[in-house]
Amino acid sequence: MARLFGTDGVRGLANRDVTAELALDLSVAAAHVLGASGAFAGHRPRAVVGRDSRASGEFLSAAVDAGLASAGVDVEDVGILPTPAVAFLTAEYGVDLGVVLSASHNPMPDNGIKFLARGGHKLDDELENAIEARMGEDWERPVGAQVGRITSDPGRAARAYVEHLVGTIDTDLAGLRIAVDCANGAASEVGPAALRAAGAEVLVVNAAPDGRNINDRAGSTHPEQLQAFVVAAGADLGVAFDGDADRCLAVDGTGALVDGDQIMGVLALALREQGALPHDTLVTTVMSNLGLRLAMREAGIATVDTAVGDRYVLEAMRAGGYGLGGEQSGHIILAEHATTGDGVLTAMQLAARVVATGRPLADLAAVVRRLPQTLVNVPGVDRTRVGTDAVLTDAVAAVEDKLGETGRVLLRPSGTEPLVRVMVEAATQDEADEAAARLADVVRERLAL
Repeated sequence: MARLFGTDGVRGLANRDVTAELALDLSVAAAHVLGASGAFAGHRPRAVVGRDSRASGEFLSAAVDAGLASAGVDVEDVGILPTPAVAFLTAEYGVDLGVVLSASHNPMPDNGIKFLARGGHKLDDELENAIEARMGEDWERPVGAQVGRITSDPGRAARAYVEHLVGTIDTDLAGLRIAVDCANGAASEVGPAALRAAGAEVLVVNAAPDGRNINDRAGSTHPEQLQAFVVAAGADLGVAFDGDADRCLAVDGTGALVDGDQIMGVLALALREQGALPHDTLVTTVMSNLGLRLAMREAGIATVDTAVGDRYVLEAMRAGGYGLGGEQSGHIILAEHATTGDGVLTAMQLAARVVATGRPLADLAAVVRRLPQTLVNVPGVDRTRVGTDAVLTDAVAAVEDKLGETGRVLLRPSGTEPLVRVMVEAATQDEADEAAARLADVVRERLAL
């Protein structure tokens, strides 16, 4: 049977895959596992629960609250707040467990359940496996004063998070005009509030969540509206969050998109200049554009590659003591201030850099010259043989030799389908297209089912 937990919690179609019953059972099991691990020793257990703006989050968060309270855990339900806000509050409030109901950038019908350990860090695989194993077990229920209590003060939680964000910069954003696309999601209030509190003039789009419009042609997965709005409004820059605001993409004053690779490049140089980039190293995934690596190499900054997924970026950062990492998608982790990707935090840091340097975002982002990239999906093949077929391996080596230092090849087997993704970066688009097509043909021929 497939593992219930994926790389980012439990996720699926709300009320079909992710049901109220599942949310309740998972919460009870999580309380039991953490209790057995000693996390609750010597005190009455406490949890923070938050969600994004999906309609299904209403009944799912109620189920989580009920499950935890029935297991003797006191719950502070903070309502609609970004995933990184719940992570921050888990640490700030000193509670034993954080729970987020969100499917991040996924379409509105989906939802998910993510658990955070004390301090705001994601649970490790062993604890998630233990939670899954203990679902549905018989247990002795607490009674009387031993049952958990549920309280709610979303205003206090939002204020604490905004104050935290503003405190991460020492630059007044006065005079900066910023357009913000909140994806009708969890940052619809706190995102603009934080930037305004730091002094910026803020223009907002897609900040009227109704339970159904989250990520709907809005936010970081659909930045076209923001690009046009920045130009029309004469904004200095724009920032776009996804549904749970753990991602941030940007738009410069000309309307050009500034992706996660470029943002990481800007922030890495800023931190290194301040002597605040541990080991002068940036952590990226294998999907980051080669242009970022070349720019960092030229600046004397090392890069460490991980598999795709913020979980792997964070693991590498914690293992190596690194302070900055992220993904091309805009999921960027600043370890000094957060335990997970934080879109609003990223926006704050980026805006502060623009003000501190007096340079437009377009100029700052130009440090990363993105190389042309082509991605070809090859279906109907045996993805397990990608690294074992000698002819394919030789073909990849020949292309990489031809591209030299201004190009690269990446073959990524799908985790769920008989499909292989062929990605090629090169000095020109024609080179990338030609090399990707040639390697895709080899994949089809050599790995055919």
